[in-house]
Amino acid sequence: MDIKLIQAQVVIIGAGAAGLRTAIELTSQGVDCLVLGKREHGDAHTSQAAGGINASLGSLDEEDDWTLHGADTLREGHFICDPVAVELLARRAPERIRELATWGCPFDRTEEGAINQRYFGAQSFRRTCFVGDRTGEAVLETLVERAKELEVPYRQNVFITKILTEDGRALGALGWDMETGEALVFSGAAVVLAAGGCTALYKRSSSRPGENTGDATALALAAGAGLRDMEFIQFHPTGMVSPEELVGKLVTEAVRGEGARLTNTEGERFMERYAPEQMELSARDVVARAIAEEVSQGRGTKRNGVYLDISHRDREFIQRRLPRIYDRFMDNGVDIANEPMEVAPTAHYAMGGVKVDFRTGKTDVEGLFAVGESTAGVHGANRLGGNSLAETVVFGEVTGAYLAGWVEGRERPEITPQAVRGHFEELEARCRQHGSEGAEELIEELGELLEARAGIVRTKKGVAAGIEELAGLRERAKNLKIYTRPGSTAFVRMCNLDFMLDTAEVLVEAARMREESRGAHFREDFAETRPRWKVSLVGRRDEKGALTFERVEVGGVPAVLKEALEREVELDYHHLE
Repeated sequence: MDIKLIQAQVVIIGAGAAGLRTAIELTSQGVDCLVLGKREHGDAHTSQAAGGINASLGSLDEEDDWTLHGADTLREGHFICDPVAVELLARRAPERIRELATWGCPFDRTEEGAINQRYFGAQSFRRTCFVGDRTGEAVLETLVERAKELEVPYRQNVFITKILTEDGRALGALGWDMETGEALVFSGAAVVLAAGGCTALYKRSSSRPGENTGDATALALAAGAGLRDMEFIQFHPTGMVSPEELVGKLVTEAVRGEGARLTNTEGERFMERYAPEQMELSARDVVARAIAEEVSQGRGTKRNGVYLDISHRDREFIQRRLPRIYDRFMDNGVDIANEPMEVAPTAHYAMGGVKVDFRTGKTDVEGLFAVGESTAGVHGANRLGGNSLAETVVFGEVTGAYLAGWVEGRERPEITPQAVRGHFEELEARCRQHGSEGAEELIEELGELLEARAGIVRTKKGVAAGIEELAGLRERAKNLKIYTRPGSTAFVRMCNLDFMLDTAEVLVEAARMREESRGAHFREDFAETRPRWKVSLVGRRDEKGALTFERVEVGGVPAVLKEALEREVELDYHHLE
């Protein structure tokens, strides 16, 4: 077997906004880094973030400031966010937005020329900056162009299968070239995980195929790092329900931010029952559970959805502010300027992920760092829409700046092909299995399992059944029917199944342990939020490979954010009426 060795001071796994912003910072400071992407350059999941990116610029609401942004984040995270992370995010987001604008990001502008901002759910003011309904794509394009200007090294179509460690230290990463099937060893003084989240584990998900499959969490867990808050999965209230190929695809929160209304099959604007003050712009977990309740009470559509209606706005306004949504529904026979959209909740974002120190990006493993949706702690039990894009650029810069100093003078580890050959040979052997199970079918069953056992509403009995069913899927996964080459589509599917099963185990076990309801984790048998559970659960493998958990206390809220919380500023949704 030919094994190719590639060296860099810092190896970055993931080529979305978080990975690219980290690489831009490192390159700007003269550090040799290499970005690895699963797809072609510029084609990352960041492009699917449509509605906007948060920063307290005060373009429309002058009284907004970063402390109120931080207070909103803490409140909607149900106070298990990492306060250090929240302060860094809220305080530094305005600088990162202005930086993106300087680099050419075409933010929508007010008549006075300021960066425009729109309403997003559960926020005190209009602080979500946007580029129509393609904000993530515009941010990613801007970062790709900036990276090209700086000549940031990049390798595309690479699938990473292992973080290489020795004596508790990360030495690099092992993977395959998906085009040639070549075995690759990436050696670095530091490795950065920026490979996204895990919501594709669910059957109905807003993720694109092959993305958010738990790569980062599974790689980190196998390397010895802890995973935090994995029970908290955000179900976006509005995903598409048809046609089949678009089920789960996101209908951005920007639609509700521009005044759209939710109704049931009886024509009721049902959010009046669940959140009469914030209505459709209540927190995502509140709106998603409200939709689930309407469906369970027989007031949903045949596809278990409800209606989202923006037809009271002018066609020209809709086409200008929501061009992608307008075109997508029109292409499928629905004119949203004249009729409502049919929508249902869809798994959208993982608040949980790799445990890190947000001041540095460090994980529990020496030399292993993480950034973006791969991490946990910024969002607590529920994420504010618009904070995910902000997180990528804020902590990409923070992690890159710290790493630039951390790697200075550190030698790159020496890795020989002999030292890693066993991993590649093991995967090659698995590619020649003649079992009876299909990886794609097991992934489908896993998605159904999580929807039923660890979905919007959970129970002790259901989660316990899910744990048993997951163990059964693991056993069946040992008997795959596959004959392919490493790096092929079938090979990637096999590895994705491994990652998904490992990640799902932590998720379901944490959901069983947390005996309360908080944010996106709703236990029907423990419907109240309980003070004793104002902690994070951190899971990791012990020396024998068994999964263990510890309860970790959340740090104290800084005085400046306590003061902002006491102001109790809330959005008046009537502005949109």
